[in-house]
Amino acid sequence: MAVASLFTLLDDIASTLDDVAVMTKLAAQKTAGVLGDDLAVNAEQVSGSAAERELPIVFKVALGSLVNKVILVPAALLIAAFVPGLIAPLLMLGGSYLCFEGIEKVLHARHKAREPEQQQVVEFNEKERIKGAIRTDFVLSAEIIVIALGVVAAGTLLEKSLTLSAIALVMTVGVYGLVAVIVKTDDVGLWLLKKSSSVAQTIGRGLVASMPYLMKFLSVAGTVAMFLVGGSIILHNGLRGLAHAAESMMHGWSAWFSMPSSLLLNAAVGIVTGLLVYGVVQLKNLWSRKEKHS
Repeated sequence: MAVASLFTLLDDIASTLDDVAVMTKLAAQKTAGVLGDDLAVNAEQVSGSAAERELPIVFKVALGSLVNKVILVPAALLIAAFVPGLIAPLLMLGGSYLCFEGIEKVLHARHKAREPEQQQVVEFNEKERIKGAIRTDFVLSAEIIVIALGVVAAGTLLEKSLTLSAIALVMTVGVYGLVAVIVKTDDVGLWLLKKSSSVAQTIGRGLVASMPYLMKFLSVAGTVAMFLVGGSIILHNGLRGLAHAAESMMHGWSAWFSMPSSLLLNAAVGIVTGLLVYGVVQLKNLWSRKEKHS
């Protein structure tokens, strides 16, 4: 009897794990686009640091990202179970923050260059960069967790918990593993340049020469991703009428036209939202300064 019960338990565990694997695969497919944006944003956040500080910064941000997931996964399960109506407003708040950050990056692009002054200033900037990256990761991770939650909505609590945990772990390891590879590519190029093989030297020369362009591309892509992700959140959670109208208009269009049009709409909503939030923040700061001097 005990042996039969054990086999039944093992069969149930295997069945649950199989369901979790299928759900995790579906959730990964659904969140692939946001993961790409997450990669671009985080690579851009880490870029510009001293070579010896790149991996430590990636590690600290990745650790902060794991802490974000430890908070977000149970929070998403609790909110979905007790106050599901709160998910959309929270997503919109996070989306607005992403749009605001994107506008700040665009408007303050000329002031981003950091001069190597005192070590204390460099450390302060590094800490601010890490904090900013972890805040941005929190918003992007929240959307990924919510998208994954929608995929496993019909599952049991155990299946939801395991699937969200798997997505959170894979997402963190995958994104920050790739970020680490990207930021150290130039070091690999320099290492290859020291080899005696002409092929290795050619590859190394190409890697070193391409890195400034890659980092510039990631900087632009990271900013654009903030508008796309933030605008998409606002559009599909707060402007559903506009989203449905756009989908109806683009219904039947070729993918060559519908996809760019959808992206442009997301970006437009993101830029407008970012400008509105930026304006409110500037007015608040102006009011605070007036209050301080009065």
